[in-house]
Amino acid sequence: MRITVLTLFPELFAAVKDGSILGRANAEGLLDVELMNIRDYTLDRHGRTDDTPFGGGAGMVFTPEPCFRALRAAGAEPAGVRPDGAPRLLYPSPRGRMLDKALIEELAAEEHIVILCGHYEGVDERILRAFGMEEISTGDYILTGGELPAMTIIDAVARFLPGVLGNEASNDEESVYSGLLEYPQYTKPRVYEGMEVPEVLLSGDHERIRLWRFEQSLRLTKERRPDLFRAFLGRYGNALAMRKLPLESDGLTRKELALLKRVSDEAEAERESER
Repeated sequence: MRITVLTLFPELFAAVKDGSILGRANAEGLLDVELMNIRDYTLDRHGRTDDTPFGGGAGMVFTPEPCFRALRAAGAEPAGVRPDGAPRLLYPSPRGRMLDKALIEELAAEEHIVILCGHYEGVDERILRAFGMEEISTGDYILTGGELPAMTIIDAVARFLPGVLGNEASNDEESVYSGLLEYPQYTKPRVYEGMEVPEVLLSGDHERIRLWRFEQSLRLTKERRPDLFRAFLGRYGNALAMRKLPLESDGLTRKELALLKRVSDEAEAERESER
């Protein structure tokens, strides 16, 4: 997969391109992160890429010329035109579609993605309209530029490329992708400053460990992300309503369903006590 990043600060991407898992993916040809400096495409003799906004206001706005030229050099096509091989065009923005697993999987299926990193107060709207750029949000907050969201997109997408992760099942087991937050992790030593590793993890009983981790995920999700917990619970409403829990429902065993019912009942009791 090829990802082209248009930015004023290509040096910020060194760690993403060359380090850790993504660095190995680049080295093995699984991922090609290409950096293009927008300033190289300005015709302004002073190298300017921004100007004051019409209508007034604080800050500066990317001018159309360098962005149009950089996008065209990256292979971008006009809005409504995307022949085979043309890249998918992304612009990180808080007003865009939220980055989630479904969108990440979509992007991972692309051959070529171009990410335009805004800066200052953003970019001239005509840039986005002319190329039909897809605005993507990584959260409801404001950053100095689009570089950090671009890195987030690259990292998240790369994990779904075949061969990038050592364990291809890792994504489905990770935190919110499974529908629940991740359970607590522990390593050596067994005791540190009086804090002990939970006994169950030392038992060698893989079934007990699996159920303990599932219960911990349920409880953490209920406490910290009640929205996720409600969504997860909704998937198993019919099974939990049965007089006798089924042997299996949508990937959960009867023992896991029993844990889910217990945590759900506790949540309901807590809500009742607060009324």
